Amino acid sequence: MTGVLAPPPQGSDLKAVPGVPGIPYIGNTLSVMRDPIGQARKRYDAYGPVAWGWLLGQRTCTVQGPEAAEVVLVNRDKAFANGPAWSYFIGPFFNRGIMLLDFEEHLHHRRIMQQAFTRPRLRAYMDAMAPGIVKGLDAWEPGPDFKVYDHLKQLTLDLAVDVFMGVELDRAERDRVNGAFVDAVRAGTAYVRFPVPGLRWQKGLRARKVLEEFFYRHLPAKRRDGGDDLFAALCQAETDDGHRFTDEDVVNHMIFALMAAHDTTTITLTTMAYYLAKYPEWQERLRDESRALGKPRPGYDDLDAFTGIDMVMKESLRMVAPVPALPRKVVKDTSILGFHVPAGTVVVVPMLSNHHMAEWWPDPERFDPERFSAERREDKAHKYAWAPFGGGAHKCIGLYFAGMQVKTILHQVLQRYRWSVPARYEWPLDTTSLPSPKDGLPVRLDRLETP
Repeated sequence: MTGVLAPPPQGSDLKAVPGVPGIPYIGNTLSVMRDPIGQARKRYDAYGPVAWGWLLGQRTCTVQGPEAAEVVLVNRDKAFANGPAWSYFIGPFFNRGIMLLDFEEHLHHRRIMQQAFTRPRLRAYMDAMAPGIVKGLDAWEPGPDFKVYDHLKQLTLDLAVDVFMGVELDRAERDRVNGAFVDAVRAGTAYVRFPVPGLRWQKGLRARKVLEEFFYRHLPAKRRDGGDDLFAALCQAETDDGHRFTDEDVVNHMIFALMAAHDTTTITLTTMAYYLAKYPEWQERLRDESRALGKPRPGYDDLDAFTGIDMVMKESLRMVAPVPALPRKVVKDTSILGFHVPAGTVVVVPMLSNHHMAEWWPDPERFDPERFSAERREDKAHKYAWAPFGGGAHKCIGLYFAGMQVKTILHQVLQRYRWSVPARYEWPLDTTSLPSPKDGLPVRLDRLETP
């Protein structure tokens, strides 16, 4: 049964948002989670770029394409709030992280936090990462069933702990923290959104307590001793007029930043590994590029030389956006591309499917890193055609750190290993939360001669 979201104001030239609400509360949730790109295509073909339906218990307006994404993400009339939308999904688990704040409060926190991502800080983080990358990769055991996702997730968490926290943790505590982050992230897309023992929501609430205890325990020493890590930077940072983060602010931002730093980077690196296994000619091309650098460890200023890695990274971010959808809550009546969207509506920008729209990307299902070459730059068709890091005031604050980490890790992997998958292998991608391979991406991993 079709229906409109809300009648437009009398006398306006706005249109009502069309859609198929489906069953209240459940609506399209199951089909969207199983096949987000296919369902988005069907919705676009049937209703155009702006349509609504029930999703995860909310009346949700999905806006497709870069023009609609720009309206929402740039948010010129301040009609779209980040916090209330994300809080519904992850608020209990990532309370008051930078992405869950809005308007003046968000800008205030962002100004302080930006001091943790200056160029000197990034150089220090890169230096701090180097030993951990070598240690982590050298411990990989080659074989015919090497689970890429599992190993990369462990590596990026270890690096995030080293670089962002600057504390020594034993394996048991690292595993406990990693498990807590997994449970907290997965809880955001729980069907049952109250604490039933054994289900995702309850596990997420328990995980939040583990993470809070962990950071509060280490905070006094970090306030006292300082350091070159993110934890110290957040403890020490202050604005020109003397504003600093409270202990509660530091803990909230650390929990969110550590999740964002290792989960999204893991997804990006895993996607790159998958396509480099499927297209070995690209793997060899990137390996030649890395070897041409002439040194095992790149410096910060060497990263621009990795043009091939950069293209593969961008194409992988297009194929599988690590954050597949960006929700916003409408805080006052507004319009999107001529459609009336009333206050209280949840609006979702589906980056995962936006990056697969044939209207903007020729042959969108084909892995083609040359799209991002200087000669083609298909991403320049529209400012928001390619937006894996979001946009506007809430554009990812750690995007340069993420690119630095991806390039540094892949450079080291390429020099140590060659990996492959069977010719007809297609990974089973789980899109019920942040996208990840259900099988852990098993590859044949072979060690190369030490460069």
